[in-house]
Amino acid sequence: MHVRLPLTILLLFAALGLTGCSEEEEQGRNARTNRAPTVEAIQVITGNLPLEETLTGSVRARNQTDIYPQISAPIVQVLANNGDTVREGDVLLRLRDVEARERLRQAEAGYEIARAQVRQAEADLNRRKIALERVQQLRDRDLETQAELDNIEAEVESAEATLDLNIARRNQARSVIDERQNELENTVIRAPVDGVLGLRNAEVGQQVSTSTRLYQIGDPETIKIEMVLTEAMTGYIFPGQTAVISSSVTGKTMESTITRISPFLNPVTHTTTAEVEVTNPDRFLRPGMFVTVTVRYGESEQAILVPNNALFYHPNFGEMGVFVADNIGRELSFEGEDPPRELTGPTPIRFVPVQVVARGRMISGIAGIPNDTWVVTLGHNLLLRGEEQANVRPVDWDHILNLQQMQSRDLFDMIQEKMATRARNNSSGA
Repeated sequence: MHVRLPLTILLLFAALGLTGCSEEEEQGRNARTNRAPTVEAIQVITGNLPLEETLTGSVRARNQTDIYPQISAPIVQVLANNGDTVREGDVLLRLRDVEARERLRQAEAGYEIARAQVRQAEADLNRRKIALERVQQLRDRDLETQAELDNIEAEVESAEATLDLNIARRNQARSVIDERQNELENTVIRAPVDGVLGLRNAEVGQQVSTSTRLYQIGDPETIKIEMVLTEAMTGYIFPGQTAVISSSVTGKTMESTITRISPFLNPVTHTTTAEVEVTNPDRFLRPGMFVTVTVRYGESEQAILVPNNALFYHPNFGEMGVFVADNIGRELSFEGEDPPRELTGPTPIRFVPVQVVARGRMISGIAGIPNDTWVVTLGHNLLLRGEEQANVRPVDWDHILNLQQMQSRDLFDMIQEKMATRARNNSSGA
């Protein structure tokens, strides 16, 4: 684990730049404090850290499904658009039905022919049965030969087989009518469930086939979030545990619980799927987006707690650790300037390797430093030049946790706003 350099630099600019210190101002301060760099630090505490597992989840709407046509034909009418709320059975679009209607008429004609053949076969069978009855009577009085009786019995049996064949053909013709009727009905595309439409891919004149997705439909007010669990995670993540869902797009969070976990592991990847179902009335979660799901599955033992921003992977030592401010020195103030917090320094700084025993979304539990130690949270990269001292700006936990929670977009907006304010001030002063 290591802190990514771009995020560290970004947070450093946000925390130091937004406090009203321009590069020129900071350089002036460093010159007046033996040119030592300025960093922020926080005092560690001891406590139990909630054990969390951070997963990536994909969002799906309730009853989310794709709508495909069942036949190939051109579109002649589109009746629904993206964002429309529809009910099951509502007509969405119509396909050309000329060919389907003609095939239906041909099937109906074939059915009528089959019915007539059945009636004809029934009449022939009845005629031969009457003849058989007459021959049997004559044979009983020895007025007809046995050969003639056998012959007429064979004719009756053949007529019965012919009738059965024609009945089968009639039933087959009836099935063809049902099939052609179904094809005609499939020229009208209807909503399969209640929901909201999206991803429309339908225009009048467009030729579609059974592989053409026309719409996607679902209920975005009830959301299902799917996450992949490794085999190891199934040993401590269970249904009912708290799950905090956050989106980097909207910047919002919501809390729910693990709804269900599939009991079967993929035989190749040895992973399974967990689901979280939540109501989404304000629709801040959108089907298809990725979200971060933090599953809280317990608490750690007592440990030294530090913000995640304090952890730093030192490229020179190749170890994870923290920069410790051994001695918070005299307080400094800058007359005529407006530093938002007091500085102490110059203060000795040293890198101490630590062991991360539990890692949460914003706080980690570590071993390797005593309680009440001051650790650097911003400005690590300024300490890689071999500096042994730094000016330290003490901050509280609320400040650094709020800073960790901010999105990159928010930071850029604040930096740009600050730069624009300075530019306006400089132009008015000129």
